[in-house]
This record gives sequence, structure tokens and C-alpha cells, in this order.
Amino acid sequence: MATKEKKDEGAQFVKYFGPLLDALRGLGGSAKAEEAVDRVADDLKVPDDVLNETLPSGGSRFRNQVAWARFYLVREGLIDSSKHGVWSLTEKGFKTKLTLEQSRETFLKWVKIFQEQKKAKEKLEPIAEQVAEGTGSISKDYREEVLATMLALPPAGFERLAQRLLRESGFTQVVVTGQSGDGGIDGFGILQVNPLVSFKVLFQCKRYAKSVAPSQVRDFRGAMSGRADKGIIITTGTFTQEAKREATRDGAPPIELIDGEKLIDMLEKLELGLKAVTTYEVEHAFFSEFKAQPFAQVGHKQQATGPGLAVRDKLSPARAWRPAVVARITRTIGLRLQHFRHSP
Repeated sequence: MATKEKKDEGAQFVKYFGPLLDALRGLGGSAKAEEAVDRVADDLKVPDDVLNETLPSGGSRFRNQVAWARFYLVREGLIDSSKHGVWSLTEKGFKTKLTLEQSRETFLKWVKIFQEQKKAKEKLEPIAEQVAEGTGSISKDYREEVLATMLALPPAGFERLAQRLLRESGFTQVVVTGQSGDGGIDGFGILQVNPLVSFKVLFQCKRYAKSVAPSQVRDFRGAMSGRADKGIIITTGTFTQEAKREATRDGAPPIELIDGEKLIDMLEKLELGLKAVTTYEVEHAFFSEFKAQPFAQVGHKQQATGPGLAVRDKLSPARAWRPAVVARITRTIGLRLQHFRHSP
């Protein structure tokens, strides 16, 4: 009974297969990952307590589950496998609507395929249970690894990482002030929009494995009051829905929020601490056509099994004359060499 409950718990992301297709259709067929996830949440009216739930690594469980739904829809050929952060429906995906039962069938089909592909290499726990936890794939996820690396940094080290990230993103005169206890302000920089326009931006770093609350956004805004028109909060964790609403509240200076997922996206784009590696996946369908014997060879083999045939008859016509030809060529070459030896 406990095993069944674990599997049911684990397969919860399957319920987002259909809604994700619907969300992308509603957005015109494609969207950035964050837009697609937000649209699914809006369409399903997902409550804040579900949106605020986090994984042990600190990431959003809801976002992770929608991402796993996208993974299986890509395998099914319903969503394009673009690696540029845009989720796009294929022609087949645009026409497809999935019920919950159809989604489960799709999921189980690919679980079986993955298990068959891995069976020859090693014994694994059921993939359905492992994926369902939403904590990673069979091989270690680099996003989890870099997140854990950042969480292990000392506070001052994480602030310097934020400083480097802002510089690489186009900020100038980036200064870290976190050690001075400046009212929650960890640093500032200048963003040059164009040759005529620039503005000062304050930033705060939170090396969290949990969610940032709206009160912390309000406190940061209070600390930056009268000192800058823009603020950025950078965290390895997540932001609650209330914190996101507080950051964009009407009549208050806007605050940009960079959570752990967006932070890794920026590191990936700028190639800071992450090195792109090309890998290849075996396409078994390509090799399967070579497993069967060609028709012509099968015909020769069947003909050779008839009674009363000599061993030589078992060879195909193309192979039967080869020894004679080779012998004739060898004799010709030998006679010519002999002629050259005796010539003056």
C-alpha cells in the first residue's frame, strides 16, 4: 500500500501534460519557460501554498513538475526540444489535447522505453518513482550541482559572485557593501542603458535554500528608499507568490527578483562556472534496420539449403568467380615481372 501511495505521489506531474499544451496554445504556440509555468498556474488556479512548496534543493516543486511534464511531451514529439529557453509546440502538439488518462499512458510508455534502454547497463530503481520525486534525472543534474555549490559558498563569496554576475551582465562600478551592514543593502552598481541614460541599482543577496517572504522584499525597499530607483534581490532559493506581488506593487519602486532557477540560467548564458559539453544519445531505431538480413542474402541462403548442392554452389554468383579471376590476375603479373627480369 505504501508503495502504491509513493507511486501515486510521484506521478503527480503527469496531470500537467494536458494543461501545459493548452497553456502554450493560449500563448500563441510558444513561450519562455517562466511564462509557460505561470500560465499553467493561472489556468488551473493553483493555490499559493502549492506554488510556494520547495524541493530539498530549494527550487520550486511546481516549476520542477511542469518542467518534467515538458520533458515527456518533448519525447512524445509534442513540444520542440529547443535548448534556448523557449518552449514551443510542434505541429502535432498544436493539434493534440490530452486527457489525464492519455497523459498517464504516455508517461508509462516512456518509462518502459527508458527502463529497457538502461536494463543492459545497470539495475536502477523504477524510473517512475525516481522522476516523480522531481529531484533530478538518472544522471546527476548539473543544475542541482551548481545550486548546491552556491549554497556552500560563504556569504561574502556569494556576494562577490553576484558582483561578477552583474558586471558580466553590463553593470559598471559594481561595489559590494555587504560587510558594512548597510541596512540590508549588499551592494550597488550603475546600469548604462544608452550613452545618455544610466541609473543606480541596489542589490541584496540571500543565500537561501528556502523562500523569500514579502516582508523581506518590503524591508529591502525601505532600505533603498531615496537612494536608488531600482533594486535587485538575488537568491539561491525561491520567492513566495506574495513576495512576487510585493515586488511589483503599484506605487512602489519596482524590485527585480532573481531566484535560483533564473540565477542558474544567467550563469549558463554567460558561461560563468558552467562549461558546455556536447553529448550524444544512441538512436537505436537507426541501427535496428541493420539487424535484419537483407532479402537478397536470405534468398541465397535458402537456395543453399536445398538437397544435393555442392559447397561451392552455396556461394553467391558474385563470390563464386572471384578465386578464378584472382588466380588469372596473379599469373599475368608474374609473367610480366619475369619478362622484365630477362629483358636487356
